[in-house]
Amino acid sequence: MEGIFDWSRILYNDLPVAFLLEVVMRSVIMFLVILLTLRASGKRGIKQLSVFELVLIIGLGSAAGDPMFYEDVGILPAITVFIVIILMYMGITRLTDRYSWFERIIEGKPVYVIQSGKILLKGLESTGLSQEEVFAELRVLNVEHLGQVRSVLVETSGNLSVLFFEDDMVRPGLPIYPDQQKISNDEKYCSCSKCGETNLSFNKTAQCPSCHGKEWFNALTTKRIR
Repeated sequence: MEGIFDWSRILYNDLPVAFLLEVVMRSVIMFLVILLTLRASGKRGIKQLSVFELVLIIGLGSAAGDPMFYEDVGILPAITVFIVIILMYMGITRLTDRYSWFERIIEGKPVYVIQSGKILLKGLESTGLSQEEVFAELRVLNVEHLGQVRSVLVETSGNLSVLFFEDDMVRPGLPIYPDQQKISNDEKYCSCSKCGETNLSFNKTAQCPSCHGKEWFNALTTKRIR
């Protein structure tokens, strides 16, 4: 237990206080290297990150962090890492722009998770998103029920691209606000809580013909508020 509260060790690990000035210099240099590297990667490197671009940022962050405050890590090796990473980034970017099959391998492809107001369960599962996460995104866009939604596409960046039905095309659909998800026998349409399959009211203890779910909610028919 001796030395557990040795503040000189805790604060600067028994290094000379003057080393703090070197840390400042190292941080300034690595900051400029990061700035120049991201500038060289173009606007594509600073938009919503795809998986590939996230790997780039993690790699650059790891290479930049250690030289800032570890005296036994030189700056030149870190800069070499930066050069290798940015060259790989530029090369892979050229390949993905030229070959669509290579882009699909590196970044994946967009996946439909909703079409015609119905949840595509296999597509949703492949994205790793939950139903509630998709619903939360749709609520931000003033969607009240799935009958207002023509399609939802999960882009490779994780963003949702949403197309809506025109007002005169809105159909009965599964409500996506928790306080509207209720069951009663006085509504004309009901929707499966799992996939959004909507039918004329029938025995609400029956299985859904599409996904075999057994929970049903009263469908809504309201138009989307813009």
